[in-house]
Amino acid sequence: MTGMQIGDAHGVALVGRVIESVRADPGRSMLSYRTVPWVAGGEPRPVTETLTFPSGRPLPPSLRAWLAFDASLMERNDWFDEDGALAPRTLAELVGDELGDPWGELFEPVADRFGECFLLPGGSDSRRVLVVTEPDAAGEYPILAVDVDDLPCAVLMYPGFDVYLASTAELISTADGAGYDAIMKDPVYGARMREHAKRLFGGGTSIDYPFD
Repeated sequence: MTGMQIGDAHGVALVGRVIESVRADPGRSMLSYRTVPWVAGGEPRPVTETLTFPSGRPLPPSLRAWLAFDASLMERNDWFDEDGALAPRTLAELVGDELGDPWGELFEPVADRFGECFLLPGGSDSRRVLVVTEPDAAGEYPILAVDVDDLPCAVLMYPGFDVYLASTAELISTADGAGYDAIMKDPVYGARMREHAKRLFGGGTSIDYPFD
């Protein structure tokens, strides 16, 4: 892969470790502060058909691997339409649906910039959002934290669905530090974070209200 060596700590290999862990107790909660089962009903239900994003971009390797194991996590977070196709929301739509008015309206200026978004579990006043943009060297799309607790913002939190899953499952330890973007300093995942930061935010890690 361009710019870095993709190994067992990334992508499908990393998701394989998560799946192995979840298989031991699929009904356990993903989160310590709220009950969110890894697998609804405790019985995995894989997706067998080939899925693509409406934009035509391919699914990241980690997401393909997870869906081949179970789709209930995505179903519970409104990823699909009634026909079973992937149905993204703009960031403004997702924030409005999840956090209500006036927050969604405040994100309208970046609705086109973040046009294919999917909700993931995590946070209380904040939300975790997979954004389909340019992939990184591992073929993965970034995960943002969207927060409206003080000044509304969107912050790069994970370099991909693979790292989000493994971190949530507590299978990896990332760089210590305060803030949603602490993984920027991680020796394993920082390079991928910097790829996304350059493309999304001109090298920074966030956008803050008022958005432009």
